[in-house]
Amino acid sequence: MTPCLKFMYHTYIYQPILSTLLWLYQITGSNLGFAIILLTLFIRGVLIPFTLPQLKSAKKMAALKPELDALKKKHGHDAKLFQQKQMEFYKTHNVNPAAGCLPFIAQFIVLIALYQVFMNTLGGNGMGEVNSQFFLWDLKSKDTTYILPILAGLLQFIMSLTILPAVENEPEKRKGTSEEKADVAEMATTMQQQMVFMMPIMTVIFSIQFPSGLALYWVITTAFSLVQQLLVSGPGALLIYAKKYHLIKGK
Repeated sequence: MTPCLKFMYHTYIYQPILSTLLWLYQITGSNLGFAIILLTLFIRGVLIPFTLPQLKSAKKMAALKPELDALKKKHGHDAKLFQQKQMEFYKTHNVNPAAGCLPFIAQFIVLIALYQVFMNTLGGNGMGEVNSQFFLWDLKSKDTTYILPILAGLLQFIMSLTILPAVENEPEKRKGTSEEKADVAEMATTMQQQMVFMMPIMTVIFSIQFPSGLALYWVITTAFSLVQQLLVSGPGALLIYAKKYHLIKGK
């Protein structure tokens, strides 16, 4: 990172987040847990203008995927022609496949800043002696109860299911031929293997290794993302798997 970018990052991202956490720590009666929760909700609220277009674009892309698959089947033998037809398809349906890049970058930068702020704060830097006790947890230490890491992993698992396309709920006329069904099913299976299990496992492992204050942050931010995903894009494959394993009653 160049000195200029480092200065901008510290001045306009890191320092405001740290100052906000300090302020929240004071107004909550020196309760670091509530300060982290409020800061997390505040940051996620600020990022809503970035994340909502991303979620809506992803939902629209998922709905258009059967048509894209048919387009690929028709012109896939000619990569240049397929790319041209694909861009025309995106333009016709007013879809920008790169719409999720900027929100992802913004969220990633904020995530790094939050991580550094929490690590410095939990280490006592900038706040002097920190009251880090929050219910069962010392937020500066690892969660020996494993409640927060497991909860973070469980929420991430549910979140992963909502991101999966509800393949089994697609109308028959949208699925097309049996070959197209196989392609969609293969995509869903690949996503399931990569996201539904790996992300929660990684979340649990990371949450166990870091101070429980960071695990608390991950629980709150994932819960916020889950609610946002359900409101904007619906349950995805969540209901399918819940019915499949008899967690809820199906029709």
